[in-house]
Amino acid sequence: MKKLGSKKQIALYAVSGMGVNLLNTMMTSYLCSALIIGGFGEAAIKNQTYLQRDLVDAAIWGAFVLIAKIIDGIIDVPMAALTDGLRSRFGRRRPSLLIGLIPLLLAYAAFLIVPRPEGVSLLNTFYYGVVLCIFYTCYTLTMVTYYATFTEIVSTERERTMLGNVKSVCDIVYFIIGYVGVRAMLNGMNVRVAALIVMPLSLTMLIPLFMIKEPSNKDVPKEKTKRLRLVPSLAATLKNGSFIKWMIVYSFMTFGVQLFLGGINEYFSFVKMNMIYVMMAAFAPVPLTLLLYNKIHRRYGFGVSYGYILTVFFTGTVTMFFVSFMAEGAAKTVLSIISGLICSFAIGALFAVAYSVPSQLAAEEEERTGVSNSAMYFAVQGLFSGVATGIGTGVVLTALKKSSEGVADIHAGTAPIAYMTLICAAAMAVSLIFTFFLPKSIKLLGKEQGK
Repeated sequence: MKKLGSKKQIALYAVSGMGVNLLNTMMTSYLCSALIIGGFGEAAIKNQTYLQRDLVDAAIWGAFVLIAKIIDGIIDVPMAALTDGLRSRFGRRRPSLLIGLIPLLLAYAAFLIVPRPEGVSLLNTFYYGVVLCIFYTCYTLTMVTYYATFTEIVSTERERTMLGNVKSVCDIVYFIIGYVGVRAMLNGMNVRVAALIVMPLSLTMLIPLFMIKEPSNKDVPKEKTKRLRLVPSLAATLKNGSFIKWMIVYSFMTFGVQLFLGGINEYFSFVKMNMIYVMMAAFAPVPLTLLLYNKIHRRYGFGVSYGYILTVFFTGTVTMFFVSFMAEGAAKTVLSIISGLICSFAIGALFAVAYSVPSQLAAEEEERTGVSNSAMYFAVQGLFSGVATGIGTGVVLTALKKSSEGVADIHAGTAPIAYMTLICAAAMAVSLIFTFFLPKSIKLLGKEQGK
C-alpha cells in the first residue's frame, strides 16, 4: 500500500471514521435507549423516546444488546481475516470498506422503523435485536478494515502516533456533535428525526476509497502472500503476552467509558444536571488537554500517561456522582460543569489508546516476522471491547433503567440510574490497578530517548 506523504494527508485520513462512529454513538447512546422509557426524566420522554412508551421487552432486549455486542466482538475475528486475505483487482482494503459500509447504512435506517407502534411486543424486540446485530456486524467490518490500514498507510511510530492523536480529536468532534449538538436538537425534535439528520456525515468513510492506493492482488499466488489464515492469525495474536495483558486493562476501561456514554442521556435527564453544559465542558477543551497528555506520554511513556488519564476520569466521574445529589441551583450547575471539565483531561486520550497500542504491536510483529496481521489485533481488541460494552450497556444499563422506573426523587437514594457514574469510576480504578502489570515495552511506548 502506498504510504501517505504529508501531515495534511494523515490528518485528512484520520477524519474518515468520524461519521460512521457518530452513527454508532447514535445507536448506542440514543436509539437503543429510546426503546424503553425507564430512567428518563418526565420532560425528556417526549423527544428522547420513539413513541413515549416501551416498545421492547426489557429482559429480552437487555439480552439482545449483550448478544449483539458479543457478536460484534466475535465477528471481528472472521472479518479481520476477510479484510486481511481479500483478493481483488482493487486490493483488499477498499472492497472491504464498501462491503461493510453499504449494509451498515441500511441497517441504521431500518432501526428507525417501528413495526408495532402500539407498545411492547416480541416482534419489536426481535426486529430491533436482529437489526442491531446486522448494524454491529457491518460496523465491525468497516472499522476493523479502516483501523488495519493505520499500520500500513504510514511508515513510522511517530506517524502512527500522529494518526491516532488526530483520530482522537476527530472522536471529540463527533462526540460534541453527538452529545451536545444532538442533545440540543432533542429539545425540539424527536430522536428519530435527529438520527436521520446526522446520517449523511457517515459519508466521511468514502475518504479512504480515494486515498488508499493498493495494487491488484487478484492474481498473486496465495503462497506468495505474507498473511496468515484465520486460525493461525488468531493464534499468533493470542500468543502475544503483551497484547493480552493490555486487553485486560483495556476491557475494564472500555466497560466504564461505554457505560458512561451509553447512560448519560438518561442520567442527566434524571438527576437534573444540564447535559449540554457538562458535555461542552468535557469535550470542547479536549484538543488542548490532549496536548498535555502527549507531553506526559513523550516524557514518561505510555504507562504513566495512561495511569494519569484513568485517575483523572475516576476523579471526574466520582465528582459528578456527588454533584448529582445536590439540590438544583447555580452551585449544582457550576460544580457539574467543573466535573465535566475534569473529565476533559482524560476523555480524548482514552480513545487514542485504542488505536496506538494495537497498531504499534502489530507493526512490531510485522517487522519481526514479515507477516501482515494488523487487522487481527484490532479484531481481538474488538472482541474484548464488545463483551465489556455489552455487559455495560446491555446488562448493567438496562437493569439500572428498569429499576429506576417510577422513582422521581433522586435524593431518596433509591434511584439506581443515579449510581451509573460511580460504577464507571470503579471500573477506572480496576483498570488502573491492572496497568501496573503491563510489560515494560508497553509502559515505555512513546517515550522519547533521553527523557
